[in-house]
Amino acid sequence: MTMCMLPKNVGVIIPAYNESANLAITLRTLKKVPIIKDILVIDDGSWDDTGDIALKEGVTLLSLDKNQGKGNALQMGVKYLYNKIIVFLDADIGDSAKEVTKLISPILQDKAEVTIGKIAFTPGKGGFGLVKGLSQVGFKSLTGKECHSILSGQRAFKREILTHELLSYRGYGIEFGMTVDLALKNVRIVEVPMDIRHRITGRDLKGFRHRGKQFWDILKVILQKKIKMHYLKRVD
Repeated sequence: MTMCMLPKNVGVIIPAYNESANLAITLRTLKKVPIIKDILVIDDGSWDDTGDIALKEGVTLLSLDKNQGKGNALQMGVKYLYNKIIVFLDADIGDSAKEVTKLISPILQDKAEVTIGKIAFTPGKGGFGLVKGLSQVGFKSLTGKECHSILSGQRAFKREILTHELLSYRGYGIEFGMTVDLALKNVRIVEVPMDIRHRITGRDLKGFRHRGKQFWDILKVILQKKIKMHYLKRVD
């Protein structure tokens, strides 16, 4: 059965904070994907016209009074959608949002319970690999497994997999924390190569601050989980 013949039972959640420059083309692209039933934008306290763009494009909008972080936005979104498959996408991926079908297919074929978009590295752009290195070392240390796309925001889930606890992480620790939890529960995860194009954080002061916050948020999750594991071992 082709993708266009399948029943519409996919919901897409897009957390967005000041994404007016990129959101419209992302939404227009997603609306052309036949299997998608619902598109929900969580305007996470934006001060630009992110919310107005979502309304103009005819998708569902949930506006939060103040910026509370991606984890909170995703928690709110999951409460609103009950589709059998839930997809998380970044707001800035533009027309490459058509790649979403690659995330959905393995779940429809029951080859995965969760899929994570694996995006090719762009040489000469972005940071120096410290955040990615920390996340992969931390993931291996906590789970004994490997995952190359731990920080990817492009993900799809069987609805029953998504729990409040899975989305309870703060700041930039959300993708790392949820992936560790999924791996520890032996959930079937498939990394899916995707040709996704989105805004890359540069090597300017703003970029270094961004990556510094990422590094710290992920490190906090690693330390918290290490402490918890140590305590549980002592109790046993």
